[in-house]
Amino acid sequence: MKVLVAGATGAIGTALVTQLHAAGHDVLGLTRSTAGAERLAANGIQPVLADLMDADALLRALDGVRTDAVVHQATAITGTPLFHRSLYATDDLREHGTANLLRAAAETGARRVVTQSFFLGYGYRDHGAEPVTEDRPFAEPTGHRGIDRHMRAMRANEEQVLGRGGIALRYGMFYGPEPATRKLFALARRRRLPAIRGAGTIAPIHLHDAASAVVAALERGRAGQAYNIADDEPVDFDDYLRTIARVAGAPTPRTLPTAALRALPYLHSLMVDTRIRLSNAKAKRELAWAPAIPSIREGLPASL
Repeated sequence: MKVLVAGATGAIGTALVTQLHAAGHDVLGLTRSTAGAERLAANGIQPVLADLMDADALLRALDGVRTDAVVHQATAITGTPLFHRSLYATDDLREHGTANLLRAAAETGARRVVTQSFFLGYGYRDHGAEPVTEDRPFAEPTGHRGIDRHMRAMRANEEQVLGRGGIALRYGMFYGPEPATRKLFALARRRRLPAIRGAGTIAPIHLHDAASAVVAALERGRAGQAYNIADDEPVDFDDYLRTIARVAGAPTPRTLPTAALRALPYLHSLMVDTRIRLSNAKAKRELAWAPAIPSIREGLPASL
């Protein structure tokens, strides 16, 4: 297939274009920077230089180009978000960037579309001990202004793509050999990465497994379907941070009460309020996909 990847120079996009290329697909990488275009070209990927948020510029850059599939991996996240406003640019990409990319998909003849969705669309709350499956309600309003902006964006992203017969991958929390994870290692070494007493539970996914799920979805995914993409072992957030410290060779983190995060509302919603275990059974069954890195025990040492 000839595949256009939006967000091709991001953490997942970089792994994805490599895996697509290795699988024999012809890859075009969308980037808005000249440096990104040069990096893609140096790795054998045809760059497309345009801003996803500028529909007209995007269509001009793709004039005369034909594709078989389009993948949306674009975000504006540069580190761990602390405040809800840290995600507003990514919310815009999920709403308006998705619309622009779907228009480009139609203009270039793409028959398949895969978009990046996120496990927090199930809600920043305690989901109980049972694994959450894809039939749970997704991106429902909550009455919280900041969270509802994220929910609206995730809902718009999925509704646009699934309504066109595309596929949404509801990823767990990303980690791997990428800047945000490296920063956590560095903080742990400086003893600036505390654990949180009573922290919530998350579903991690190594970015290389996140990328391999896209390849599987392009080749075997069912039209109009959403798939949870997470590793096999949910982890409490305080255990996650302690494992980072241990892998980094740092002292055991000191433990702070959950109240210490009150001044960082988004981080509090993620690390304290959310307890979720994602079922990846549907992806395993229908995509013939499974995480090569089943848990953070294997994935964090490899991320160094």
